Amino acid sequence: MKRSSLVVALATASVLALSTAPGLARDAVVADPDAKVDYNGTLSVLTKFGLQQLSPYFVNVAKAYEALHPGVKIELIQESDDSIKGKTKTLVASNSLPDVYFSWTGSWGENFVRGHRAVDLSKVIGPDTPWGKTISPAAVKAFEYNGKLYGIPLYLDAKFMGYSKPLFDKAGIAVPKTFEELLASCDALKKSGTTAIALGNKEAWPALHYIGQLVAYNVPTATLERDFDPAKATFDDPGYVAALDQFKQLADRCTDGAAVNGTSYASALQSLSNGDSAMYYQEIIEFDQSAAADTKLKRDEFGFFRLPPPAGAKGDVKAIEGAPEGYMISAASRNIPLAIDFMKFVTSPANAKVLSAPPYGQPSATIGGASPSDMNPAVVEGLKDIAEADYLMPWLDTANTPRVAAAWLSSIQALLGGTMTADQVMASVKKASAADAKRK
Repeated sequence: MKRSSLVVALATASVLALSTAPGLARDAVVADPDAKVDYNGTLSVLTKFGLQQLSPYFVNVAKAYEALHPGVKIELIQESDDSIKGKTKTLVASNSLPDVYFSWTGSWGENFVRGHRAVDLSKVIGPDTPWGKTISPAAVKAFEYNGKLYGIPLYLDAKFMGYSKPLFDKAGIAVPKTFEELLASCDALKKSGTTAIALGNKEAWPALHYIGQLVAYNVPTATLERDFDPAKATFDDPGYVAALDQFKQLADRCTDGAAVNGTSYASALQSLSNGDSAMYYQEIIEFDQSAAADTKLKRDEFGFFRLPPPAGAKGDVKAIEGAPEGYMISAASRNIPLAIDFMKFVTSPANAKVLSAPPYGQPSATIGGASPSDMNPAVVEGLKDIAEADYLMPWLDTANTPRVAAAWLSSIQALLGGTMTADQVMASVKKASAADAKRK
C-alpha cells in the first residue's frame, strides 16, 4: 500500500472510534427551538474551506457575526478537502470536536450520530420549522439518521467532466455521449498532442469518484444501497467488476497511467486550467477554479458534461454522483443555541448568495440562496442537471463504513498501479465488509 493511501485509510478508519469513545453521554442531545441564545463566549468552527480561494468566505461571515454580537468570538479551524479527514481524526481521538464541525452525509455522518457526538436538530431544522423551510428539503433529509435530522447542509455538489473547448476543437471532437465515445475522444486528443484527462490520485479519493459514477451506471440502485450496510452487503453484482474494468480502460487510454498515483488532485485541476490537459473530472464546486480571470482557460472556453454511461449499463444511467455537504453541532458544546444561531446566519439567503457566486461558486442549499445572474453560467447549468437526476450517488468513501471505504481507497490505487485486478479489488472490499458484519 502506498503511503498516501495509507494516510487516507487510517484517517477514515479512525472514525470507527466514534461509537466507543470514552466519556460520552449515551443519551442523544436534542436541540431546543425555544432555548435562549447567550451571545457571549467563543464558538469554535471546523470548516472545509481551507483552500486559498475559499477561506475568505467563513472569515468574512465570522467577522460579520461578531460585529452583530460583540460578545462573541468565532474561532475558525480551516481545513482542505483532504486534510479535514486527518484533522477530524485528531479531534475525535482527543474528545475535542469544535462546537460546529464539517461532515459529509452517509456513513461518515452516521458515525458521529452513533457516537452521540452530534446534536439532534429535528426540532429546529425539520421541514415544518421556520429554518427548515428555508433550506432544500432533499438536502436536509440527506443528513437524516434513524428518522432524525443531525446536519445543516451548506451547499450542493456533484461530479462532472470539465473540458477545454479549444482543445476539443483542435482535436476535432464533440462532447461524447457514451463511455465508448469518451475513450475514442481520448485517442483523438492524444493524437493531437494533448493529455486527454488529468487525473491526480495521490490522495486516493479522486479515482474513487470515477468508480462511484460507473458503479451507479452498472449496478442497480437497490443493490447499491443494500451493499452500503455490511449486515446485508454481498458485493456480488457483476456490475462492480464491469465498472472497475471500464475505469481501468479510461486510465490506460486517457491519463498518464501509473504517474497518477503520485500526482495531487490540485495539480490535476491546475493542468486543465493551464491548458495542459483537455479534461478533468471535477465537482461543480470546482468550476470557478477551473476557468477564471486569472487562469489560461477562460470561462467561455470551459465546458462540462456528465461522465457518459457505457453501452448496456444495468444501473441508473440518469444517476449523478454527488451529495450535499454541511455541518453538525457537537453534543459536547457548551453553547448549542449560539452554535445553531451562527449556522442560521451562515445559511441566510444573503450569505448564501455570496457563497454561490464567484469567487466561491459553492451552490447553496438555501432556497433562494442563488442569483443566476451573479453566478458562473456553468454552475447554473450544472445545478439543472443535478435537479433532473434520478438518483444522487453518494461518495463511496463516505457512504460505506470506514473499513470498507479504506479497502476501496487502497485497492483502487493498486488497480491503477497494476498490482491488483478488478476481481481482486472486489475481493478486498468484500473482505472488509464481512469483517464489519462480524463486528455488528
